[in-house]
Amino acid sequence: MAIENFIAYNPTKLHFGKNVVERLGETVKQYGNRILLVYGKGSVKKYGYYDQVIKQLKDSGLEIYEYSGIRPNPIVDDVRKAVALGKENNIDVIVALGGGSVIDSAKIIGLSIANDIDAWQFMTWQAQPTKTIPLVAVLTVAATGTEMNGAAVLQNPETAQKLGYVNALNYPKDSFLDPQFTVSVPKEYTAYGIVDLIAHALEAFFGAGEPAVIDHITLSIINDAMEQAPLLLEDLSNYDLRANIMLDATLALNGLTTYGKINGDWGVHGLGHELSFLFDTAHGATLSIVYPAWLKLQKERIPERIKKLTQSLFGTDDIDNGIALLEHFFTSIGSPVRLSHAGIDDDNKEIIIKKMNDNKVSGMHYALDDNDRAFLVEKMMEG
Repeated sequence: MAIENFIAYNPTKLHFGKNVVERLGETVKQYGNRILLVYGKGSVKKYGYYDQVIKQLKDSGLEIYEYSGIRPNPIVDDVRKAVALGKENNIDVIVALGGGSVIDSAKIIGLSIANDIDAWQFMTWQAQPTKTIPLVAVLTVAATGTEMNGAAVLQNPETAQKLGYVNALNYPKDSFLDPQFTVSVPKEYTAYGIVDLIAHALEAFFGAGEPAVIDHITLSIINDAMEQAPLLLEDLSNYDLRANIMLDATLALNGLTTYGKINGDWGVHGLGHELSFLFDTAHGATLSIVYPAWLKLQKERIPERIKKLTQSLFGTDDIDNGIALLEHFFTSIGSPVRLSHAGIDDDNKEIIIKKMNDNKVSGMHYALDDNDRAFLVEKMMEG
């Protein structure tokens, strides 16, 4: 198959493995002495990750200012508050300790401080940054791949939007991935992280362009995640299983799966963001609900592409059977495949359709119209 023209770019230095955080202080010090440490609502303190990071920073003689309380579905208000703190203290470097929500927020915090522009101006493409504050990430959840890419997602309750933003300035300078830091993630959210990484690989697989070798790599990531998932969910403290899933998540969205392609699709993520915004549903949970519905919409339109997927994952040419098996996998690891499984009842149908249509949610490769979105919501509810 033809390989599309592409540019490969990834400036993030990845530190992967047991106890890599022991190099955090010396790494951060390369970029400055005044640190804004950003983290979530307390789990990093409960499990000791905060103490390890603070020790590293203090032992290197760094001055630390802290912003805590980033939410699982991050909001622009927290970013704005962290920006104010960073400006007030003239910070040099941002250290993000947490999962995707924390690191995504830190990316936009850096842009806003460096350019003195409100965060939402970037998210809505009303302003273009020219510089940023160096970011060092310490990952505690294997899911989003944000540790090695230029993407960030934020929501704004005032505008009723949850948006993604991609810019090369967003790449962390360094990311520290110690699988030990993910052992504390509970079973439910470990499963959601696995769904998220699989969905990232699927978004790439269904993008524009079909380079054969990249298809093999992308499908291998999905197959590995599906193989590791049930083992990990029965043995949450297993370092090797945590490491495999952590690496899968990074590889799914560090650019590798789009080499030789024009783009990914990202329609499913857009639909999932609407559900997250409306119901505060976990991101991964929205994706296991939307993806089977999306495949049912597309099965008559792109049968050969979907058949390649079902052959690789389940050894079947029967698309309907393949979709059913994907649903079964999601269900088997505890992730919902219908809106009702996530506590969203049928009374919300028109609200969901209207929200998706108002925001014209669509894919980059496979466009969606109002009828498509209504069909998708029906499929998310049926059965």
